[in-house]
Amino acid sequence: MLSRQQKLLIMKIVSLFSVVRGYNIPIIVLAQYLSAIFILAPEIRALDILLDFHLFLIVFASAITIASGYIINNFYDSQKDLINRPNKSMLDRLVSQKTKLNVYFSLNFLAVLMAFIVSWRAFLFFSGYIFMIWFYSHKIKKYPIIGNLMSALLAVTPFFAILLYFYNKISFEEIENHMSHFVVISAHAVFLFLLLLIREMIKDLENLKGDLVTDYRTIPVLYGEKISKQIITVLTLSTILPVYVLVNIYDVGYMDIYFYVCFGVLLFFLIYLWKSDSKEQYLRLHNVLKFLIVSGVCCIVLINPSVLWHGRELISNY
Repeated sequence: MLSRQQKLLIMKIVSLFSVVRGYNIPIIVLAQYLSAIFILAPEIRALDILLDFHLFLIVFASAITIASGYIINNFYDSQKDLINRPNKSMLDRLVSQKTKLNVYFSLNFLAVLMAFIVSWRAFLFFSGYIFMIWFYSHKIKKYPIIGNLMSALLAVTPFFAILLYFYNKISFEEIENHMSHFVVISAHAVFLFLLLLIREMIKDLENLKGDLVTDYRTIPVLYGEKISKQIITVLTLSTILPVYVLVNIYDVGYMDIYFYVCFGVLLFFLIYLWKSDSKEQYLRLHNVLKFLIVSGVCCIVLINPSVLWHGRELISNY
């Protein structure tokens, strides 16, 4: 039988897990490792990539930097979340603001320390990344368009951390031979960026009431829901360009199946978007986008699906 203090401690741990959105961290780690194995360094043994200690530090630094970003975002959004997410907000408040800040600074210190062990370039990269997350949460988030753009950009930045890591290991003369890898990861990043940007705008529609009360100058607040839906429609149609590059110009194996399914889902997404006018409906659209993003990460293995049934692929070159 747990004592009252033990129950309270467990609740605080759950609260902190909720604040840092711990369920997102494994997805970020998985996405970075799959990108490294299947896109950035397909010529290197997968086992060598998994056992690369410096790459592990980069991935871990990315994960805890994003976790700290959720903390500082929660810190500044505490009043708005009371309106938009009252149940989650009550859980998050089990951990004091002081404790959240202490964890925030500790995670950031650990992230830059791990980056410094890798290289001074990684140290500068993560120092700038941490600053931009804070600047977004403190200032930029309240402004329309630029806030949405910056949020989506910060979300895809960890992919460029591993991109820089691999490109830093090759000579200048060899860079041209790796340009196809750069284009593929960039096209994936653009596609993901667009999905994240659409999700941010759906969140603005979903959180309209709280944004009005707390004076957040989002697009729905300033220009109305119709303009927001028009912009979301344009962004959704824009996903065709990076997918065309991936499917018709470069070989992404069976992952093209994922992109074709995505188009079908996004078509129904747009139809439902124009019929939506309530928080619950926007939440459903938000969850659809989350599903596409998470499934997209998992579907990276379709670039070379033989790994799934030939374990030796992990210890031999493709």
